[in-house]
Amino acid sequence: MRKRVVLVATLVMGWAVSAGHAEKIKFSPDTFQIYGGLGNSGADSSPQVYRDVRRRTVDFRSGLEPGSIIVRTHERKLYYVLNDSQAIQYPVGVGREGFEWSGRNHITRKASWPDWRPPKVMIAREAARGRNIPEFMPGGPKNPLGARALYIGDTEFRIHGTSQPWSIGRAMSSGCIRMMNDQVIDLYNRVSIGATVVVE
Repeated sequence: MRKRVVLVATLVMGWAVSAGHAEKIKFSPDTFQIYGGLGNSGADSSPQVYRDVRRRTVDFRSGLEPGSIIVRTHERKLYYVLNDSQAIQYPVGVGREGFEWSGRNHITRKASWPDWRPPKVMIAREAARGRNIPEFMPGGPKNPLGARALYIGDTEFRIHGTSQPWSIGRAMSSGCIRMMNDQVIDLYNRVSIGATVVVE
């Protein structure tokens, strides 16, 4: 029992005991998943929020070439097209009322652990609601853009990870498409610059 308590305390401090010596725990940015973070107040942590956050390969016909992305806002799902009959389906969070959009564009940039520079209109809008957000936040675990970002055309919209996993499956964003961090990493590794993106 004493050994177990010591080991737990040691892990909490960021160290693991192995083979009789202490070794710092390492994490891979390719697999690290974040919970909590900026603007997390009011999060609903009830089990039903997480009712279906798995990615899966599904039967899918879209007429889009393999490597394309289609977001079906009403389904709260993103599809990465594999061929003319299958796609990988990911659950997503979408724009809240008044921030919905649709259209066709392309992926123009990809970023790992992206910095966040919210638009001035967002800063002003949130300030009017009593919530101050920074003009700049470096990439990292508390960054609202999460682990990866895929930039859509020359718009301010992105497909990105999130520090608020409870928002997946909901309409809560300012127009961006949110994904679980482990899943946006998976998508990021598949998508090429120039890939078609359709939001409907």
